[in-house]
Amino acid sequence: MIKDLTVGKPSTVLLKFCLPLFGSIIFQQLYNIADSFVAGKFIDENALAAVGNSYEITMIFIAFAVGCNIGSSVIVSQLFGAKRYRDLKTSVYTTLIASGVLCGLLMIGGLIFTNDLLHLINTPEHIMPSSALYLDIYIWGLPFVFYYNISTGIFTALGDSKTPFYFLAASSTSNILMDILFVTVFNMGVAGVAWATFICQGISCILALVFVFRRLGQVKTNEKIPVFSWSLLKRIGKIAVPSFFQQSFISVGNIMVQGIINSFGSSVMAGYSASIKLNNLVVISFLTFGNGISSYTAQNLGAKKLDRVREGFKAGIKIVWTIAIPLSFIYFFGGKWLVMLFMNSTTGPAIETGVQILRILAPFYFTVAAKLASDGVLRGSGMMNQFLVATFSDLILRVGLAKILSDMLGPVGIWLAWPIGWICGATLSVLFYRGGRWAKQEI
Repeated sequence: MIKDLTVGKPSTVLLKFCLPLFGSIIFQQLYNIADSFVAGKFIDENALAAVGNSYEITMIFIAFAVGCNIGSSVIVSQLFGAKRYRDLKTSVYTTLIASGVLCGLLMIGGLIFTNDLLHLINTPEHIMPSSALYLDIYIWGLPFVFYYNISTGIFTALGDSKTPFYFLAASSTSNILMDILFVTVFNMGVAGVAWATFICQGISCILALVFVFRRLGQVKTNEKIPVFSWSLLKRIGKIAVPSFFQQSFISVGNIMVQGIINSFGSSVMAGYSASIKLNNLVVISFLTFGNGISSYTAQNLGAKKLDRVREGFKAGIKIVWTIAIPLSFIYFFGGKWLVMLFMNSTTGPAIETGVQILRILAPFYFTVAAKLASDGVLRGSGMMNQFLVATFSDLILRVGLAKILSDMLGPVGIWLAWPIGWICGATLSVLFYRGGRWAKQEI
């Protein structure tokens, strides 16, 4: 269902719009969590380390898919708010075409340089074959990742946050069952985990595209719609390219951190793999609300309703902090039981590492939540330079301090770098929002 986010009480509109997005991202993260869960529980600790090791490289590819999502979502939201429906449809077609070309190039590069990327992050030789196999299968499924992300961005831009939720709920549940089936019944090992994800993502992507075109059919226009526009591609690129760089540099930074972690052995790798999936579940949940705020901001800026943007931001902060309270408590005090979901043993260095990470990061979830809510306004208004400054400051501190502090304190130094980067990035992002330049952006 298409929904206009420029009418109704801002807090109520934003909450109803973002809650299905929140549910969607929970199910989306279950893909990666399921892979690690099945690898650790039904194969062995080395399989868990291999899946977690490959995950950081897959995030590079996801970075480009998310960039396409954000670029198309912001521009479509702005055009929808301004009721420029002809340009809206052209922007969707333009995104689909340009993203297909980009995806093809990434697949070629990924398949050629798989082993080089794994060597770059100091992948131990005993998990190299499993890591490479998982990564190769994942790369073949990149078109599904790209077009599903774009479809999700278009749904949210049109105010429809429920359809992606339904798709992800079904596909992620199926993925868990197929993971277990392929590993326990067919004895496919790490390959079974990868193929289960490939199949489920493919089905959800195809269904999402079908529904996108049905949604576009509900947007009535009387004139012929161009299937490609360089001017609209330029506008989309203005949002998408900085998002590519932001997400890519984060992924590269995480790969550099993964390389540092790998030097401490497979037990630390396994503990990190389990805890970082749990941590990402929280952070990406907040990011989802930030993306919802982006669509909300873009629609209301397109409609010239600035006060609604301010009210929506305040409501968004309240929502993410309300979610942060129980999550911080659960992760801090219940981290051991959460990490044990991924492992068969109840003690050992892998468990200890995972618990230590969660206890260091959990108290600072309020900080990262504030940053991602502020980022939502910056992206929705097209203030990408400021957005990148805040994000890169966070990243540079985290990567640099991870190396420095790990030399001094061992693995714990890596985990301590995270909250320091979050605090710096959040401070800058909130200051950029409070500066008010977003209200002067031309749509």
